[in-house]
Amino acid sequence: MRLLQSRCFGQLPRVAALAGLLVVVVLACSAGGARAADPAIVFLDRVAKEAILAARSQSPSALQGVIARYADAPAIGAYALGDYRARLEPADREAYNAGMMRFIGRYAATEAPKYPVLRVTFAPDVRQTRAGIIVDSTIVMQDGGNYDVAWLLTRSGTGYRIRDAQVMSFWLTSFLKKLFEDYIGQNNGSVKALVLVLQRH
Repeated sequence: MRLLQSRCFGQLPRVAALAGLLVVVVLACSAGGARAADPAIVFLDRVAKEAILAARSQSPSALQGVIARYADAPAIGAYALGDYRARLEPADREAYNAGMMRFIGRYAATEAPKYPVLRVTFAPDVRQTRAGIIVDSTIVMQDGGNYDVAWLLTRSGTGYRIRDAQVMSFWLTSFLKKLFEDYIGQNNGSVKALVLVLQRH
């Protein structure tokens, strides 16, 4: 797993720290609360409250649990494989998705303390798009910096799942896709190699 991280994350700009920043931005939502009645914003606020408790515990497994409950793991996992998607064996799909969630949760637990948040504000209206529901927000950090973050949600039954987040014009799952595609490419196109390394950690 260290090799997987060092080969790919080390080559990307800071905003590319997908897992850490994605969860940190979720945590930031708890700083402002959800005052709007829109169900999508209420959903994000609920996720945030659980995530901040998990982050305070400094437990990778706790953050993994939050991610597993609220992320659209099948959609994120399929997208992250890119051109190699068809090579994932059906028998490996569950192990792959579970391993991906553990990987993101472990990285998030490492990165979360590095991004102290002051407050967050949500736009009053959500946007309906062909890809899903977008919720716009602004995250203000304690050092005075700020990020405009757009959340992409998909519907799941009567609720929602987090499909992606856009920070500084980058959709964060694109970095996970690069990470996984690079690793598979460096292992002779073997998706099984990625599944195995994700299972070991």
